[in-house]
Amino acid sequence: MGDPSPELGPQLGPPLSPQRCPAAATEREVLLAVQRALSEEQFQTFKYFLEERLPLSRLQPATRPELCAMLLQHFPGRALHVVAAILRLLPRRDLIARYRLPGEDAAAAVPGEVAGSGSREAGDPRDVAGGSPDVAADPAGCGGDRLLSERDLLRVAQLLGHEWQEVGVLCLGLRRCLLEQIRENNPHRTALCGFEMLREWRRREGAAATAPRLRECLRPARLDPEVFALLQQL
Repeated sequence: MGDPSPELGPQLGPPLSPQRCPAAATEREVLLAVQRALSEEQFQTFKYFLEERLPLSRLQPATRPELCAMLLQHFPGRALHVVAAILRLLPRRDLIARYRLPGEDAAAAVPGEVAGSGSREAGDPRDVAGGSPDVAADPAGCGGDRLLSERDLLRVAQLLGHEWQEVGVLCLGLRRCLLEQIRENNPHRTALCGFEMLREWRRREGAAATAPRLRECLRPARLDPEVFALLQQL
């Protein structure tokens, strides 16, 4: 199947209204409407979650219409499920409800909720697209502090903002050259830089990469109190 992206724009016209989206809109129209509703940083984060499932050479430079075409091509009949799962990770549950994506009822039941950090939800992209599972909620099965999942790390990274590099050096003990490489690989993507940094920390800590451990590491930093509140919840 060829890449239909060159024809995508003229066929779609203006962005969808929520009223038109559910019944009358095609799958392609819904996908593009969702992509247009994301900020640039959210769009880049969205693509990040697809890196193990789509060809990187096409994914990284893809525009919103091109990404919609790729989703339809690689996930026939499942594209909306994959998109809904990633929106829960961003988190943009409001878009799940607005465009009536799979799992809309669960999203509408907790309006405004930030994606949680507990067990994986139905429709997680690792389930739909056949990827590897996330960190288990209680890998030891003993009810202790669980390892932080990638969803947890992304939520923390979004709160760290532009302080991520200072946090990495002063609090997490990561090498500055490693952080510089992360920054070069993700230009102008602050949340993704913080996310990659925290993944490096989790890889180094192994079984000790829990919320209490990260909270203790970050304690010397003068961060937004929401960071510590979130880690307390996790």
